[in-house]
Amino acid sequence: MHEECFLLSPQPVGIWPLPAGYLLVSEGPGHAEACDSLVGGHLPEAWPEGLRYYELALSGELPGALEAITGNDPVSLVNRLVLAPSAELLNEIRVVANGALACYAEVIAYAAGLTDTPPPPDAAEGEIAAMAYAAQATAAIARGERREAVEALDAAAQAAKPVSSALTGQLLGQMANVQLDEGGAKRAAVTFQAALDLLEGTDLAVSRAELHVSCAAMHQEMSEAAPRLLRTAVDHYLAALRLVTIDTAPEVFAIANANLGLAYLSMPMSDASDLLRIGVAVQSMRDALKVFTPNSHRDRWSATQLNLANALVYMPSTHQAENIAEAVLLYEEVLANRDRCGDPGGRARVLANQGNALAHLGVFDKAKARLHEARAIFEELGQGDAVRSVRSVLDEIAKQESKSKSKSGDTRMAPSGMGADPGLVSSS
Repeated sequence: MHEECFLLSPQPVGIWPLPAGYLLVSEGPGHAEACDSLVGGHLPEAWPEGLRYYELALSGELPGALEAITGNDPVSLVNRLVLAPSAELLNEIRVVANGALACYAEVIAYAAGLTDTPPPPDAAEGEIAAMAYAAQATAAIARGERREAVEALDAAAQAAKPVSSALTGQLLGQMANVQLDEGGAKRAAVTFQAALDLLEGTDLAVSRAELHVSCAAMHQEMSEAAPRLLRTAVDHYLAALRLVTIDTAPEVFAIANANLGLAYLSMPMSDASDLLRIGVAVQSMRDALKVFTPNSHRDRWSATQLNLANALVYMPSTHQAENIAEAVLLYEEVLANRDRCGDPGGRARVLANQGNALAHLGVFDKAKARLHEARAIFEELGQGDAVRSVRSVLDEIAKQESKSKSKSGDTRMAPSGMGADPGLVSSS
């Protein structure tokens, strides 16, 4: 008897977050209806008792999910391999499994690092073949062969197409990211949109949000040559933020907010209403910094903190002095986490921006100290434009100090750009 007869078809593999997305569903009371929902990218209205392991795994309760798998049939053994991979269990499965189930067990073994080579998809079809092709793509990426990876993912999507739009969409999303890495932004844009279209209306909110963020970051980078694409990037970031929250997907939420803030700051200001975007950008970056910290996401935190500080310096407000004072403190926090040896150019930019902000407040002595240190680093690095920018601010400070000697009054300087840190332009 072939053990595959216990398996429902098609299976919801490769659709849901891992490791639950690798689990199989066998025959049982109410299983077919639940399986159909999962294959379609929807959570079941009610979970049958026999799929308690799947429900727990989706909730992240992996020990409970493993405990809920009580059978010793080949399907149950493969599901245990998903949740608790081991060489001993793999060898046990190899004795009792054949055909598509044996192929799938090897896919799991490769994903878990138990084997070095993914299985050929020849022994399977449909969604199981798609997973084998996807494993082939992973191996190709590891070898640095991105073109081969794209071809394997395309084959995976073709295998999945007749059985699951949700799986096809997930595979196309992976394919788009590899195309983008390969340098094919135009092809990636088409593939991203195809993936988003296939996942539209599903319960796969985090996956959809991740695709929107990847697509947005691509358009944001392309906007340097074609500024009109920045609006498209913004639309994708906003779409992502309608799908996730800080609780459901904190990192996706933070990346979308950080990049959205930078996109808004990069847009040209043509009328007074556009200035509202700066306020939105500031709030977006504040939201991102609820997730990004120096310990958890050092580079992302640093870039977002700098962009927030730069925005505060130039944001029109009746509380401009308070905003600039906050920016000075934000710059100081970044300086405490950016040493001269590790990133001299980055440290110099922060020093220059902080010195500029201090000059806005009329704190000239400390401003000059920061600016002189920045200029010295820029000179060492041979960055002539940056040196000249710093000198222009120092010259302006000298003029203001000269005026203050001749008459009393406000010695604060008007804002002057010092070259904002480039910040985040891609997701993750």
